[in-house]
Amino acid sequence: MNNLTDLEKKINSELTTKINKSEIKYNQLYIEIDKEDLLNVILFLKTNKDAKFRQLIDITAVDYPEQTQRFKMIYLFLSHEFNQRIVLSYFVNENEVINTLTSIFPAANWMEREVFDMYGINFKDHPDLRRILTDYGFEGHPLRKDFPLTGHTEVRYSEDEKKVINEPVKLEQNYRNFDYESPWKGTKYIQDQTENNDKKN
Repeated sequence: MNNLTDLEKKINSELTTKINKSEIKYNQLYIEIDKEDLLNVILFLKTNKDAKFRQLIDITAVDYPEQTQRFKMIYLFLSHEFNQRIVLSYFVNENEVINTLTSIFPAANWMEREVFDMYGINFKDHPDLRRILTDYGFEGHPLRKDFPLTGHTEVRYSEDEKKVINEPVKLEQNYRNFDYESPWKGTKYIQDQTENNDKKN
């Protein structure tokens, strides 16, 4: 369909109870659904002759740690034929397992792995659900807002063991010493060195 308003009406009339909310913003159609209806809604968007959203652009999530339904899943689709975009979303609880889209959009494979790695959200029937951005043995999920800023472990190459190792994070003492002197005068240790050099000369 060439008109987003007509498309919104078509989707609402065809999917009726499966659409919780729809609105047009920023020249895109935003749709909110329940997670149980994900596969049916996406099959309709991909195969219906008036929609033809045949490209999955991205899958991501938003973390709301204070809410019961902690994560908002977001899917972005593009219809090349009609030059239109749809943003589909729904909320899930922290430990819920949600359906994979890999059978409908094979490109979802890596996108879902990224969401799993960064947020810890699990996908049912995913063919290869493992971390994709963090290192082997990494603990936690970096984009959860409850993750410590410094992390628990750090990764470095050990000359002694000749391999990459994980070890607890250590903050060196010199990171805790702040010098509030004017940067134009130079820090205290530079001033002391300059004075010592002047005395020697």
